[in-house]
Amino acid sequence: MGGKAMNAQLQYHVRLPEPELLFHPDRPSDRDVHPLRGLKKFGPYSSNLTPSPIRVATLAPAGESRRLFDFLGELNQPAKPQERPDFLQDWTSFNDIFQTHLVPAVKSCRLELEQGLDAELKDSPVPELLLTERVIRAIQLLVANRTEFDVLFLYLPERWADAFYGEDDFNFHHQLKAFTAAIQLPLQIVRESSALAYRCRASVMWRIGLALYAKAGGVPWKLADVEPDTAYIGISYALRPVDSDQPRFVTCCSQVFDADGAGLEFVAYDTADIDVQRDNPFLSHTEMFRVITRSLGLYGRRHAGRPPRRVMIHKSTEFKEAEIEGCFEALKHIETVDLVQVVEDNGWQAARWEQDRNDPEKSEADGYSVKRGTLLGLSGRDALLWMHGSVDGFGRRPYFQGGKGTPRPLRLIRHAGHGTWDDTARAALALSKMNWNNDGLYDPLPVTMSYAKTLAQVIKRMPTMSKGTYQFRFFM
Repeated sequence: MGGKAMNAQLQYHVRLPEPELLFHPDRPSDRDVHPLRGLKKFGPYSSNLTPSPIRVATLAPAGESRRLFDFLGELNQPAKPQERPDFLQDWTSFNDIFQTHLVPAVKSCRLELEQGLDAELKDSPVPELLLTERVIRAIQLLVANRTEFDVLFLYLPERWADAFYGEDDFNFHHQLKAFTAAIQLPLQIVRESSALAYRCRASVMWRIGLALYAKAGGVPWKLADVEPDTAYIGISYALRPVDSDQPRFVTCCSQVFDADGAGLEFVAYDTADIDVQRDNPFLSHTEMFRVITRSLGLYGRRHAGRPPRRVMIHKSTEFKEAEIEGCFEALKHIETVDLVQVVEDNGWQAARWEQDRNDPEKSEADGYSVKRGTLLGLSGRDALLWMHGSVDGFGRRPYFQGGKGTPRPLRLIRHAGHGTWDDTARAALALSKMNWNNDGLYDPLPVTMSYAKTLAQVIKRMPTMSKGTYQFRFFM
């Protein structure tokens, strides 16, 4: 790397263990590092609290509802993995794994879009706007029977792909989620390419099954070993389209989590008092104080008015002095405050070298990537954490999610906080396993950051901002 010369000896090095997940509120022994294996063995964390049956409403193109009904039926059929054999588990059935029942909603909650929509989309100069308008109109009809279903399934054929994106950063998925989230309606979009036609049916069943269970209000798992009385907050920003009549620049989203990672509520609102530097927005002292105060209030409402002992805030951009001051003013009664910048694109890479078993004086490049959980301290202020990397214990060989490439570490920069990097890195590592919207072992980012980014992209498309709180299950 360029720049100033660095010492060959790095300041600090440790390998953090893979975080365990908990699958029962009263049995601490019901835990596993593997989310899917844990679900099969123990069942979901909230098995006694989830609605049963889970009633699914459907919306499909004219004459194609049968494809959705067949897909729902497939969720209760077994499937063996066709990929990632060291990690992906056999799928038995939705009812078996999640210990609840899945049923179609009543007939009035099974709708189809108008005949002739294919031709209209083909002829329209803005098919994305036409499709959005027709789907929203159909969903508004379903809302009249909202008490009759728990989750809505929408089938999108691949022949409509030209309508999924458009000018000015238009995204059909985000636009539709902005509408359904505003009315608190859980929506599962079923794409023909990624769901109906995907080769590995076990992967599809795990992905859709997990998302469906969480959207119905279920909690598949929580973090097993976390510091109690800790709140994790992720902050992200988004830019509204040019033609919006709302505040132009940024919507600020903050995500609040319980110490166990399951408090998936957040607050969001328009932010006007900002400083833009190199296309990045930074909040004023007052705006940051507002964000953190509201987040702290949300934590208190979930914990009978009791404040957290520790607050850890993640954000992708640096914390400016005004932002730091705003945080500390809002958190002046909190015992421990950590302000951590999480940098994805940082230029660092590394290869793993192993000592020769027969000659301690020699070493050679390992056949696998750097281990996930490897932490290298660069200084007291920043460190590298390999969120992505090889993991032992899932087969005869180390498991490497994605199967190829050289994993880049996250660079963690501490703008406030004390002590070693272990607690900060361990929390980020654990929070990478709290995304219930995929079938992988982990996300490349802590969920504080990945959820906040998703939320910001959807929130900026909402016509009005709620002064209350949102649940993430409406945005998945």
